[in-house]
Amino acid sequence: MSTIENPKNSEVRTGIVRKFRKISRWVLTLLLVSLAVFVYFKYFFTYSEGYRAGLLQKFSHKGIIVKTYEGEMVLSSVSSNRDVALASEKFLFTVTNKSLVRQFDTLQGSTIIVHYRQMKSPVFWRGDSQYLVDSVKARR
Repeated sequence: MSTIENPKNSEVRTGIVRKFRKISRWVLTLLLVSLAVFVYFKYFFTYSEGYRAGLLQKFSHKGIIVKTYEGEMVLSSVSSNRDVALASEKFLFTVTNKSLVRQFDTLQGSTIIVHYRQMKSPVFWRGDSQYLVDSVKARR
């Protein structure tokens, strides 16, 4: 006995396979677009931006494989008669613009004002902090 395939069954199978492939492509495309949107909003979207003023306490070039410029400012909320900060918090930031590095090196120990952009999460090649500083000026 030979098995003769019904042409109608073959067409049905072919139609099902085509629909499955079409649906699979749509699902894969939707997943890739969703992943791209997630990565953008998690790592590259500017969550907030503003200014901070404080004493530049530390500025260093650090990292094992990828070297980044990291800084630390002391933000004082209360000062005494001798300009000593009594209640303070630290503001950790990353500098990505290499032209600002010389300014930060010369301003250590000074009170400065920085403009920053805050990202939701840091990326390893951009530094340890979610705050990216893009300008600095000395406070008088």
